[in-house]
Amino acid sequence: MTIISESLEITASPDAVFDVVSDLAGMGRFSPENTGGVWLKGSTPGAVGAKFRGTNAQGSKKWSTLATVVASNRATEFRFRVTAMGFGVATWSYELTPTPTGTLVTETWEDNRSAFFKPISGMILRAREEFTRTSIHQTLNRMKQLLEASTLS
Repeated sequence: MTIISESLEITASPDAVFDVVSDLAGMGRFSPENTGGVWLKGSTPGAVGAKFRGTNAQGSKKWSTLATVVASNRATEFRFRVTAMGFGVATWSYELTPTPTGTLVTETWEDNRSAFFKPISGMILRAREEFTRTSIHQTLNRMKQLLEASTLS
């Protein structure tokens, strides 16, 4: 199982960071892959058990996934599992650690694809691990820009 993780300190409160990382519908503002999506009927956005239909794109290829929130603690973490076509894809998590000047945010991707599903998903997105490293880096930096700009206003 592959796990990719990166941390970045953001000059913003853990509450402000949590609001951003738990807004799956708005994740398309930051992610080079996710283009947004919608919470499913009956779900409380961001709550444990809530389900979200995500939309994604890589070049001309587009696909959707189903995410289920598995941990949601405003002070420390937000985590969701992703499936596609009924197969496990990944678990994404955001760990929030208060610092003297803001929050250390750790974004982690855990590959949950089975040996059977990896080749199928590879038809959509090749070099998954390399792309994910770049994606996490870009996502965290874009979040930092937004959050730090809003604390200056």
